Amino acid sequence: MSRQYPTRVLRADLSSGTVTSGRVPEAWLERYVGGKGIGARFLYEELEAGTDPLSAENVLCFAVGPVTGSMPGEAKYAAITKSPLTGTFLDSYSGGSFPKRLAGSLGDHLGILVTGRADEAVVLSVADGSATIESADELRGADAETTCEAFPDAGVACIGPAGEHQVQYATIAADGGAHHAGRGGAGAVMGSKRLKAVVARGEGPTGLEEIRERYERRVAESETGRWHAASATVETIDFADEVGVLPTRGWQDGRFDGASELGIEAVRERASERERNDDAVPGGFRVEGDAGESVPRGATPIVLGAGLGIDDFDAVAALGATCDRLGIDVITAGNAVAWAVRASQEGLLERALSFGDDEAARELIQQIATRETSLGDALADGIEAAAAAFGDEDLIPMVKGMDCSSYDPRGAETMALAYATSDRGACHRRARPVESEALGRPWPSDRARVAAVAGEQNRRAVLWSLIADDVLEDALTDDLGAEWLAAVGREYDRSELATVGERIWTLVRLFNVREGFTREDDALPPALLEPQADADGTDNGLDPERFDALLDAYYRYRGWDEAGRPTRETIRRLGLESVVDEETPVPEDDGSTGGTRPGAARGGDRR
Repeated sequence: MSRQYPTRVLRADLSSGTVTSGRVPEAWLERYVGGKGIGARFLYEELEAGTDPLSAENVLCFAVGPVTGSMPGEAKYAAITKSPLTGTFLDSYSGGSFPKRLAGSLGDHLGILVTGRADEAVVLSVADGSATIESADELRGADAETTCEAFPDAGVACIGPAGEHQVQYATIAADGGAHHAGRGGAGAVMGSKRLKAVVARGEGPTGLEEIRERYERRVAESETGRWHAASATVETIDFADEVGVLPTRGWQDGRFDGASELGIEAVRERASERERNDDAVPGGFRVEGDAGESVPRGATPIVLGAGLGIDDFDAVAALGATCDRLGIDVITAGNAVAWAVRASQEGLLERALSFGDDEAARELIQQIATRETSLGDALADGIEAAAAAFGDEDLIPMVKGMDCSSYDPRGAETMALAYATSDRGACHRRARPVESEALGRPWPSDRARVAAVAGEQNRRAVLWSLIADDVLEDALTDDLGAEWLAAVGREYDRSELATVGERIWTLVRLFNVREGFTREDDALPPALLEPQADADGTDNGLDPERFDALLDAYYRYRGWDEAGRPTRETIRRLGLESVVDEETPVPEDDGSTGGTRPGAARGGDRR
């Protein structure tokens, strides 16, 4: 074993200007692994219910996994905090050069907990297992590209103008804006703390070469690996259009007649090269265009192309590049512009906007990032805030304050369930059952449907505690990463790691329950309950009673009560009873719920 399991965290208090190091409780390492799990445990422990996400009291965690930088695929880190957009727990992930250098800079630390608020713009410089807080006043107002260029000898995670203006869906950007911790507004939390950038000055970690080589071969032979090598995420728009779940012109249609101009073949025609990771796994496509060199990914052509009715490839790439430099989430930015167009067409705005106008879209995104106009300022606080200011909340589908993303769930009811029960709002990355259901592979029962959604949520909770690249998902199916953890001195079997995933998902649910979220917040928005004509002329709206039945089945499967709260028995079964404070409403089990793994470990974790 040539690499050791990290056991500590750094704490950076920006108010006092101090950085300290502390040990992670041994039980936490055992029960939550790293990444999402450890971040969630710290957030639950240290954040009081009702904390304003943009206050100095909020906690922002930059987390790595125990083997970040050693696994094949793109190294990633997690930004974990309370979301200013939704008020929920937030974990957002990003790749590029920064995560590996961060892991190499942290030494025996699993991450950095950032608290407080600096008096001026600062950077947090990390190297050799420690960190210093340094002035960055000269970088105020700089975009992501300029900020990253200021530190040519380091990996950089930074905010652009959107983060400084605390746009509630501002991102944390790396590699000049090529990579982002995107959804939910972690960049706004950085901005509220006046933290312009985290600069990782170390090199990547070493060790575990033999296991890495074996997994590289597994990735290359896996279905996900072959798909990723062929098209990365660019083919997503082709798939969504083919099966009728492509959100088009502000979620008014399920197919886009210009999809072929934005899909995989259009990218291949223009691509100059593929990005390459250190292990030569192909990354995104590099394309020369009017916006310069860009790396279009799945969300960009969907929300900034089909979502805005724009079929000009270069125009869509330019819109994506604008979002990247400003440090703003392309998904919510695209949906915000789509809301504004539909609101304009409804007569709610004095400003005339239309689908297909890329110049007007770019101008509005700029105004959102800098809060320059009343419309831009309202949209900077989220689509719900703009709807409250100008009227009509039901134009763009939302769950828990986050707009739906890449797939229209009216074509797949399990995808609707995945959106509704996602821990951070309407997110397609927590579970994507649409990929099976829309291709005509239905499940035999409601229990099978909810098991598919909950199982994927649990599995991804484990993988995001390792912080494994999505390309590794198939290669890790057999043991959920147990072999990797054994290589750094932690022994698990697959069943134990499955329980870890369920424990983490339940802990985050308890966090959201403590913040006041209930079954009502798992409801589908009216926009998704209205029938929408499919290609064959049939209506594919979601039936409200049918969805309520699925949600009931999901709660029973998870061992939650009918209001969506984990029961006392489920909390005991997962070893979470010492985590829950006395103020959290926890129902007693009434016999109507049924957990997924009755044999899971018991006991508290405060040792």
